[in-house]
Formats: sequence, structure tokens, C-alpha cells
Amino acid sequence: MTENEQLLARGAAKARNTRPWGWPSLPEPVDEATLARAEAALGFTLPSLLSDLYLRIGDGGFGPEYGLLPLLDSPPAGEPAAVVQYLANRDSGRKDPDWPWPEGVLPISHWGCAMYACVDCRSPQATVLLFEPNPGDPDRAWFVDTPDLADWLRAWVDGTGWYDVMDDEFQMPAWTDFRIRTAQASAS
Repeated sequence: MTENEQLLARGAAKARNTRPWGWPSLPEPVDEATLARAEAALGFTLPSLLSDLYLRIGDGGFGPEYGLLPLLDSPPAGEPAAVVQYLANRDSGRKDPDWPWPEGVLPISHWGCAMYACVDCRSPQATVLLFEPNPGDPDRAWFVDTPDLADWLRAWVDGTGWYDVMDDEFQMPAWTDFRIRTAQASAS
């Protein structure tokens, strides 16, 4: 069994036994057709581990805080699905160029107060970013939560994520590619 297989098995066990706020039960996983429709709407493929979370564990409703957003359809908790949120963020960024949304950065989990955990689907390791717009400066709204999605999932499963062990000294590094990635998107 590969490391990702072990991690998925541990994630599935925790998902069956915990429920984020607003989720009455763990939704069924999505099927391949739903994944294909989601990727067609997004215009890019999801990293394999993220696809496996939706295909093998559930269509959202597990994970830290409010849990993973559903992929394509709205959840019982009332949050928009990941694809819907991404497309809305991209559209909003085109209308307000001061707040562009980077291409390929999929919001996967809402933290409340307009903050999202996002997966950079263009990075080889599926970097997980934190979007925290509340200070009001787009250049200071993006942080690297974990270098890759496997680390993010492992932190949730193990109870070692920053949200579990927060201390006053903790600071996430800034995502320095934000302006580079949004400049590339606006130039194309």
C-alpha cells in the first residue's frame, strides 16, 4: 500500500467518525462523470490526491473546520461548491482587477470570515494555500498553508494542523507567486 493509499484510508476513517459544522452526514463520493464535468467547467484537472478525496471518501463534508466543500453541487451546509466558488472568484477578479483570483487555485474549504483553504492545481505538489482577505490588501492575503496536499490532509488526520495547535508565534509564509500568477492570467 502506497503512502497516499494509507493516508486516504486514514482520512476515510476519520471522515466517517467526525462531522464538520453544518454537515448532517458524510456525503457519498462523486462518480467519474461528476469529476469530468467539474474539470471541464474548471478548465484544468485536479491533482490526483484531491480527485481521490472526492472519488473515494465523499463529496465534501470532512476535513478541518467547516470541511471540504462539495465539488460541483451545493452542500447541505449552504456553502457554494468548490467549482462554483472558483468560477465566481475568477469572475469577481476580472471585474475588480485589484483583487484578481489566480488561475488554477481551487478553494476547497471555507474557514469562515471569507477565508479559504485552496489547492494550487498548477503546482506539481498541489500546494495548499490560505486566502485571508480580511486585512484588505490582496498582496497580503495569500499564504502557504502546507507545501503539498498530502501534508495538509495528514495534519488534519493527525490533529497537528495550525488550526489544532495554534500558538501566538505561528506565522504562515506569504505565497510569493501571487502577483506572478495573476499577472500571467491577466496578460493572456
